[in-house]
Amino acid sequence: MRTSLSLLLFYGLSLFMPNALADKAVFAGGCFWCMESDFEKLPGVSDVISGFTGGELKNPTYNGNHDGHYEAIEVTYDPKKISYQDLLDHYWVNVDPFDDSGQFCDKGFSYLSALFVANEKERELAEKSRLKVVQEFPGQKVVTPILDSSVFYPIAGEESYHQDYYKTHPVRYKYYRWSCGRDKRLKQIWGDRVTH
Repeated sequence: MRTSLSLLLFYGLSLFMPNALADKAVFAGGCFWCMESDFEKLPGVSDVISGFTGGELKNPTYNGNHDGHYEAIEVTYDPKKISYQDLLDHYWVNVDPFDDSGQFCDKGFSYLSALFVANEKERELAEKSRLKVVQEFPGQKVVTPILDSSVFYPIAGEESYHQDYYKTHPVRYKYYRWSCGRDKRLKQIWGDRVTH
């Protein structure tokens, strides 16, 4: 009886909290405007938040201090509709895994690519996906690391305008993306697999 009541409460609450059964994944791939745009279009992804992770500094900010942190996104997804493996496949064709100085026109530590894993299952899948890229490009060095997840700091306060920038400033966003050479470089690496 108690188990039935618990299940009823669980499923009843999940109707009012659609993200209750969702998983989260964190990726860094340069400008979080672009990463957010690239992941929000995926079926099964319910939210993508821009922010910082990977460093020790608490409460990093875009215009202030974010030393040691990566610009990153936190992807909320329904594993019944899209798998972590699907997210990994999408990730790789949206980054330059050979750039050890940043991504595209954005250079510096905070713009480096990285996969942040929350558990051993994610690590195993991430390592296999990375190995696949290494094997596909034997003449180039894949520099994208696989790191343990750490505190994710969403962009906040006065800097919240970065969230959904591609929606709120579409002309500026498209110009930035074009002038940064992101899509041109992705096409050079991944050909027709590019998703943008």
